Amino acid sequence: MSLTHIDEQGKASMVDVSEKPVTTREARACARVRMQPATLAQIQANSFKKGDVLAVARIAGIQAAKKCADLIPLCHPLMLSKVSVEFEINLPESSVEIHTLCKLSGQTGVEMEALTAASVAALTIYDMCKAVDMGMVIENICLLEKSGGRRGHYKRAE
Repeated sequence: MSLTHIDEQGKASMVDVSEKPVTTREARACARVRMQPATLAQIQANSFKKGDVLAVARIAGIQAAKKCADLIPLCHPLMLSKVSVEFEINLPESSVEIHTLCKLSGQTGVEMEALTAASVAALTIYDMCKAVDMGMVIENICLLEKSGGRRGHYKRAE
């Protein structure tokens, strides 16, 4: 398999998807933000001066998925039909787990949109909480699953 964003001369190139069939495509991604237990407790209590950390991070993640082509140069602008950003509090690891889903009917996949949503949601949590915990760590940003398109179904091995 060759790199799709490199032309015959070895230059970066946007992939021509005009001949690809329209199919339903879906991608799921995740990220984790580890923090001090006191920071996690403040998120749970919704006691940050900037507001509801997870609500703001959810909106930021959704907005980021919609702006992916503006951020990553060779991504196609997409008409997403669904973007969701969900959070799970992991008390034993003192972290917030972020799970994203992007979906559309189109000619190219939505992996980058799902990954961008997870990344920006994590960055937003960091931004909202950095006044009390600059030692937070953003980690484990990865594609969990994708379906649709020429390459079919992919699911990350656990």
